[in-house]
Amino acid sequence: MVFEKLKSKGDVSDEAFDALYPQRIQRISKIHFTPVEVVKVAAAFLVNKPGTSVLDIGAGAGKFCLIGAACTTGFFTGVEQRLYLCQQAALLSSTHGLINTRFIHANILDVDFLEFDAVYLFNPFSENIFLNGAMDTKVLLDKSLYASYNQHTKTQLAKMPAGTRLATYFSFGDEIPEGYKVQSKDFDGKLKLWEKME
Repeated sequence: MVFEKLKSKGDVSDEAFDALYPQRIQRISKIHFTPVEVVKVAAAFLVNKPGTSVLDIGAGAGKFCLIGAACTTGFFTGVEQRLYLCQQAALLSSTHGLINTRFIHANILDVDFLEFDAVYLFNPFSENIFLNGAMDTKVLLDKSLYASYNQHTKTQLAKMPAGTRLATYFSFGDEIPEGYKVQSKDFDGKLKLWEKME
């Protein structure tokens, strides 16, 4: 029912969507996963033509990718280093017949952004500097990793061609290289929609 509503552009609450997950994942959703309405706006911007390939960095249990795949004609790839979250995302995708998603259990340092047309970032590395707000203790968290992940992201984004679209939510902006310009802001400026101009 949730995905049918999303596909028909109907309204779905975060509570209704999050109920698809086990309790332990529902508990971390409000802090760590993108709200439904934010996903709709960001995904609509990122997918500017059918088949656009979108990379979600730090995809968690796949909420952004799953909703984006239901609401647009894009193909969404989530990269997540916690295996149990990756497995949960893949299970939901399969259960609900979403053929335009995939979930990769990997570290962002192993990802080549040039394989994608657009990128989504919901401050995915912040756990490394705000350790009290971490999802769990399943992965190594360290302040030095925040710097290295941000630098890798910045380097990869700099290599992307002009016209690349980027959406950031609750971002400090230090992972954005020169050449990207904000096209619009929403949700009190928390969501920024960017395009690479050069």
